[in-house]
Amino acid sequence: MKPLHFSFIIPVYNRPDEVDELLGSFKTLKGDIPFEVVIVEDGSSIDCKAVIEQYSESLNISYFFKPNSGPGDSRNYGMERASGNYFIILDSDCLLPAQYLETVNAYLSSNYVDCFGGPDAAHETFTSLQKAINFAMTSFITTGGIRGGKTSNRNFQPRSFNMGLSKAAFIASGGFGVIHPGEDPDLSIRLNTLGFKTVLIADAFVYHKRRVSWKKFYQQVHKFGLVRPILNTWHPKTKRLTYWFPTLFSFGMIMALILALMDFKWLLLLYTLYILIAFVLSFIASKRLSVAFQSILAIFIQFFGYGYGFLKSTFAISVLGHKPEERFPKLFFKHAK
Repeated sequence: MKPLHFSFIIPVYNRPDEVDELLGSFKTLKGDIPFEVVIVEDGSSIDCKAVIEQYSESLNISYFFKPNSGPGDSRNYGMERASGNYFIILDSDCLLPAQYLETVNAYLSSNYVDCFGGPDAAHETFTSLQKAINFAMTSFITTGGIRGGKTSNRNFQPRSFNMGLSKAAFIASGGFGVIHPGEDPDLSIRLNTLGFKTVLIADAFVYHKRRVSWKKFYQQVHKFGLVRPILNTWHPKTKRLTYWFPTLFSFGMIMALILALMDFKWLLLLYTLYILIAFVLSFIASKRLSVAFQSILAIFIQFFGYGYGFLKSTFAISVLGHKPEERFPKLFFKHAK
């Protein structure tokens, strides 16, 4: 195996404050492991050039500005111009713990893979809302369990907020497609088809802020639901019954309320038990009642938003036979010229 030379690839769109915080976390990284940072400004109207200049002497950093074509195409743009042979892709709303690069380098040095994903966590400075959303997105009793945790290491589908990709795998696969969200599992599935291994490095976590309002969080999970049936159509072998869980959960909740009005309360009691378990787990993790209460709301927004999107997309594509690009054009970007 050739020595690893890391290039961090970070697309950004109108997020100079986030970039400032992320670059600041790079300066805290432990170890004497060389790396470069490649920032790709995706047609922003509020650019981060001034922020980049503040770090130009302390970090090996490159900055590119291009027309807006989405995060997937922007990552490809950055990887094409990076000097490393192993790319680490981050979202601009992430922060790196000090041991991150040491953890990745140690794992790849002894268990080399061409693609990895890492989990996300909530930093102690995050707001109660951010911590609640993080719990909903990562807990084993929510869709975090569907995506897989520490025991789900085989053919793991990394998410591009924290994803590693070798240059060889990038060249062979052509990188990310134009769908968004969903470009990361699509790439992972294509890599597996090409014979590349994808794994989860459980200790290579980042602090991920995610969405900062309930409206944006709903929009995000709704899009996740819309995208999954499209991916199932493109990659039929990846279909799983568990993808229906948020939809079934939502229908079950509505049915539980209707039955309760008819004095059949057993189903509502099951949902109440689930809510209590989620509340306790969130409180244990955060030690804050405000986070625990908001976590319940986050879980319902997550399940109803994803579930509705999944059902709508499944009906449009599998029943009505609509083409995804025509039915859901906002999920697709065009390649930059």
